[in-house]
Amino acid sequence: MATSLPIIDTHMHLWDKKHPELKWVWLDKEFIHPILGNIDGMKSEAYVLDNLWAEARFSGIEGFVHVQAAIGSPNPVTETVWLTEMAKTGPAPMRIIGDSSLGSENAIKELEGHMQSKLFVGIRDFNAEIMFSRKEINPTYEASLDYMTKHKLVFDLDCEWPNMAEALKLAQRHPELEIVLQHIGFPRKRDAAYFASWKTEINKLATAQNVTMKISGLPMTDPLFSKESLRPWAEASLEAFGPKRCVLGSNWPVDRLYTSYATIIEFMREYIGSLSQSEQALICNGNAKRLYRF
Repeated sequence: MATSLPIIDTHMHLWDKKHPELKWVWLDKEFIHPILGNIDGMKSEAYVLDNLWAEARFSGIEGFVHVQAAIGSPNPVTETVWLTEMAKTGPAPMRIIGDSSLGSENAIKELEGHMQSKLFVGIRDFNAEIMFSRKEINPTYEASLDYMTKHKLVFDLDCEWPNMAEALKLAQRHPELEIVLQHIGFPRKRDAAYFASWKTEINKLATAQNVTMKISGLPMTDPLFSKESLRPWAEASLEAFGPKRCVLGSNWPVDRLYTSYATIIEFMREYIGSLSQSEQALICNGNAKRLYRF
């Protein structure tokens, strides 16, 4: 097993509702998550890097990637500024995947603002999947992706399996753009038919060599999971993308609704435990260091 190998956790979220400018609409008291439903169990006033470290510090973690969370904020760059300041005294290195509506006229300006932080390494934009579902190609969006490619920024992508054919086309249009599929495609169901469809589509998506699989969010939509119920999803991801194009993420503290930090990290270490030490090292930290510029 890879118990001795340090891990870069490539997916976590932080917030502080006392911030005068930032908003986290998905953490509002009355908000019901459109996929997960009731997430009241994680709606604390604040969850900052020190809080995360208190849960992660015994799991061999050597760094974190924060993925945009301040949804609803007037200026998405403000989140990057806030996180950059927090990281100065943080217990572990951090990189930042920010927020931007890449199809908007302000996208390049926002990207330039994010890039003032040396910790900023990429963007997640929920609008991508909406565009995929409509089979749209937005010229402004394409120009933003070209800009990201030029500046070696990562595109963290949310995309479930019915839209992966369109995601593959995007990856082929931008072969030099590093794309990371989040949460193994965020499976909405866990039955055999869904798994078969999902596996078919991730294998197709994996033919684009610029796409990496983020093995994260495994417990989501499977709250009563077991180690063995999650194993096929992790192993199919590894088989499709290989050890050179997989990274690990906790999705913390969202997945705390279903498990402990140490448990899910231990499970992921076991899922990759049959690989060689060098292959495990790529998945645990090597690929993340390259993609997210640690």
